[in-house]
Amino acid sequence: MNAYTGNHLAQSIRKASLGRKDTPFIHHAGGETLSYGQFFANAERMAATLIDAGLQPGDRVAVQAAKTVAMLELYVGTVLAGGTFLPLNPAYTTSEIDYFLNDAAPRVFVCDPARTDDLAPVARAAGTSHLWTLGADGKGSLTDRRDTYAPGFHAVKRGPEDLAAILYTSGTTGRSKGAMLSHRALESNSQTLRALWRFTSDDVLIHALPIFHTHGLFVATNITMMAGGSLIFLPKFDADTIIREMPHATAMMGVPTFYTRLLEQPGLAQAARNMRLFISGSAPLLDETHRRWQAVTGHAILERYGMTETNMTTSNPYEGERRPGTVGFALPGVEIRVCDDSGAQLPQGEIGVLEVRGPNLFSGYWQMPEKTAEEMREDGFFITGDVTRIDSDGYLQIVGRAKDMIISGGLNVYPKEVESLIDAIDGVLESAVIGVPHPDFGEGVVAVVVPERGAELDVAQIMAPLEKSLASFKQPKKVIFVEALPRNTMGKVQKNALRKDYARLFSAQA
Repeated sequence: MNAYTGNHLAQSIRKASLGRKDTPFIHHAGGETLSYGQFFANAERMAATLIDAGLQPGDRVAVQAAKTVAMLELYVGTVLAGGTFLPLNPAYTTSEIDYFLNDAAPRVFVCDPARTDDLAPVARAAGTSHLWTLGADGKGSLTDRRDTYAPGFHAVKRGPEDLAAILYTSGTTGRSKGAMLSHRALESNSQTLRALWRFTSDDVLIHALPIFHTHGLFVATNITMMAGGSLIFLPKFDADTIIREMPHATAMMGVPTFYTRLLEQPGLAQAARNMRLFISGSAPLLDETHRRWQAVTGHAILERYGMTETNMTTSNPYEGERRPGTVGFALPGVEIRVCDDSGAQLPQGEIGVLEVRGPNLFSGYWQMPEKTAEEMREDGFFITGDVTRIDSDGYLQIVGRAKDMIISGGLNVYPKEVESLIDAIDGVLESAVIGVPHPDFGEGVVAVVVPERGAELDVAQIMAPLEKSLASFKQPKKVIFVEALPRNTMGKVQKNALRKDYARLFSAQA
């Protein structure tokens, strides 16, 4: 029995490092190393700080700050103290933070010192009891308080169904929703992935992801702690640094942009020789990137699929074919089905909306019972909103988001089908297909295309292969060339921004 026993998630992330206090946990690119003993001692100090601030079980601890080890310590400290961790994107504006603080009503809010003047009035108006600071250098009033306490904190008892975190969705179709994540959801998902992806105490993971998101905070960090491995902890993605650190690592988790940029780096093949596993997620990986990566490094990228509400749901196999253009099979203990709008399961191979059931699921949306009920079936399946199909070999393919589906002349157009054909054209780096208002068809199909560096493309080169392969209603009414697609911090293309930019493209035809 240890000091974390009785706290469902905390005891799981601590178990592998018990008795190994001097084992390295976090390596900084500059050479400094933090041991497991030092990390958990600081997390315990964070927990004591929160308890002295009046934190009660379930209370929210919100943080909008740069990626630092201290922020990781605050996450674990919040779990130890029985609180609910609420990380917020550093890019959020003051008005967005105002919404989150009023909606979640955190007892504690931690922000960058440079934003205190703007955010202090917002926090006070929202009823937040304590406003502390944490800078990109890991210093601030939070760590000053932490350092006044001694380690040795006994974790507050929390069961599997108690909340460990709330993550807000992007809110592209309305108010942001707070997905409530239980100890059960986070613990079971990370343990499943640790076993499936064969993580052990010998692994060293390159961590260049942000930690306000499921991918970087829960998948990368929890799996490493549960395996007793270590992190090369980078403040952000930097291709040169990753190439330099890769010979000292065994695994990397990233978004597709990581891989496309690393492919431009000299020395990639040599640097990757010691690596065991490359994992990609958070946005679709182009088939071309998959093939080029394997040709250069000899490694097949393992693509997986998940979302805020489900944690990770599927994965390509560790052993066996990692099939480009797919996200693999359901994780052990997780059920998936492809359904029509009524919830009726469709035959294998047909396109429909993915539904998920399992211990990985969230507990509902914070203070939105009606929205929770709307997206959960009575039999416990969650309606993801992702349009998918399961191929003849059982691999799941993501076709697109239901909200991104285009209805042109009353007929459904799935953007992914058109994008796959465009992306295969010589000289095309990537594309995004959207629907915008059209006076005749309701929505007109528009292709936004990014050429490869130095490539010269015209509309005829894009349309020629599409005219041979697609029914006329699926073919773009307009082709637009741009230097880059708008993306969020996790690398997902922001189609809502494109739809807004080109909303009046066909208005002259009205």
